[in-house]
Amino acid sequence: MKSIGAKTVKAQMSILSRSSATPTPEPSSLTPSKSPPTSKRHPEKAIFPNNSEPFIRELNSTFASLLLPAIKPLFARTAELLSPVSGKFFTEARSVYVPLPWGVGHDEDWDPLEKMYNTVYEWYQKTDGKWIMGDTFSYADITVASSLLWYKRVAKEDGWARISSWNGEKWAQLLADVEQECNLA
Repeated sequence: MKSIGAKTVKAQMSILSRSSATPTPEPSSLTPSKSPPTSKRHPEKAIFPNNSEPFIRELNSTFASLLLPAIKPLFARTAELLSPVSGKFFTEARSVYVPLPWGVGHDEDWDPLEKMYNTVYEWYQKTDGKWIMGDTFSYADITVASSLLWYKRVAKEDGWARISSWNGEKWAQLLADVEQECNLA
């Protein structure tokens, strides 16, 4: 500190002497090492199968670009469910990406969400299996199912009924399939 012109205060010396006497733990001792990495425990369940990471990155980007303009009713409902302080923070943070207003009464805002899921439905229709990658369950399906699970948890009953009925009840079935695949059911 003296090298930059600062004077040492006795309180700082006390803190420095105590902190230098206490050994700093090694990073490896801070993390449990009893369990091998997920890829070693579940090699048959790779979520980026067959070098699909570039495809899934593109899917994430496309999914987000479809989702953001369509998400107002679910942001509004999420903010309602949070405490006042958390709701205020949630609203301020998310309104950077999704402009306000997104309060209650935005029934017309369900149309963009339905259009988004119509697009995602087309992706599923282009495969021969129940997953985006055909018979291969992947991170892409987890991405879609994660948003569905969020909607199921925060949307009012009629809102979830509306979403889950779209595209021949594809979304309720997909969520059930992912829950089963991930042993959540």
